[in-house]
Amino acid sequence: MLLAEWRRLKLPTSGETVVVAVSGGADSTALLLALEELRNYNKLYAGICVAHLDHRLRKSSSKDAKWVADLSTRLGFRSVIGRAKVLDDVAENNDNLEQAAREARYAFLERTAKRVSANYVLTAHTMDDQAETVLMRLMRGSASPGLGGMESFRPVAKNSSIKLVRPLLWARRAETEAYCRLRKIRFLSDEMNDDLSFARVKIRKQLLPLMQSFNNRIVEAISRTATQLREDGAVLVSDSDALLQRAAVSNEESGETKVPALDVKVLAAAPPALRRRAVRQWLSNARGSTRRLEMVHLLAVEKLLDGNAGGRVAELPGGGKVRRRRNRLEFESQND
Repeated sequence: MLLAEWRRLKLPTSGETVVVAVSGGADSTALLLALEELRNYNKLYAGICVAHLDHRLRKSSSKDAKWVADLSTRLGFRSVIGRAKVLDDVAENNDNLEQAAREARYAFLERTAKRVSANYVLTAHTMDDQAETVLMRLMRGSASPGLGGMESFRPVAKNSSIKLVRPLLWARRAETEAYCRLRKIRFLSDEMNDDLSFARVKIRKQLLPLMQSFNNRIVEAISRTATQLREDGAVLVSDSDALLQRAAVSNEESGETKVPALDVKVLAAAPPALRRRAVRQWLSNARGSTRRLEMVHLLAVEKLLDGNAGGRVAELPGGGKVRRRRNRLEFESQND
């Protein structure tokens, strides 16, 4: 299955190096072992560089880093071990721990890819991770792009040429654990995965088991729905880009802003689904990401299109805002 997915994603089988993110848990360990098996059977000749970030969130984290490095050496792979002070970042930026750890991890993976001249970073997210992600976003009130879950292939960071690849979204977590046992390789267990103070853990330990009592294949069902939403959303991308171009107000009128202002009349005349997709992309361009941007914020911006009155404002998470001035919408950052 991994080889079939590798070919479907058109990943290099030789002549390049790929970076594999390995935490030491069952999923990433199974991915690394499967890559080693493909190499041993002469199905894969690409170079493998293992990347592990020690977040320094647990006393045992340095031991985990050494375990990953040792496993990489045993399998014949190069490894890069990084260290971060996530707790310091949380205190400084008033961020939540999960988000800060994620940002530190992806920044490290991108740096590592550049260091070893790799164009691809592989992570071991599974179908279970996909279901948890969709449910988290559903409860936050995400729009359809968010409910599409994780993509199997996307840039590792905005405007980056390095691609983030998730080649195990077809696999269940139980399968990765079984494969590690079959290969007689133990995997690490992170006690934070049992900490119910984290929303994702509560979904995994409490919500999904309850949903499985209604549908024993709920994880597969959620994953299918996410795939369908991504496919539907892909159809809207080119149309929403065209709408943004039609609605854009010239720089002379919109002033020195990151993004052009948008013509209210053009937006108001567009179908709601297309308009929201365009506004979401406009805000992503202005903010640098769609982080914490939910349907409620898109609806607040959409409300500014009603009537003729200017001076109204829609507040956005992170301090930015959208202001209606006469017949156009303008984005204002927190520092404006």
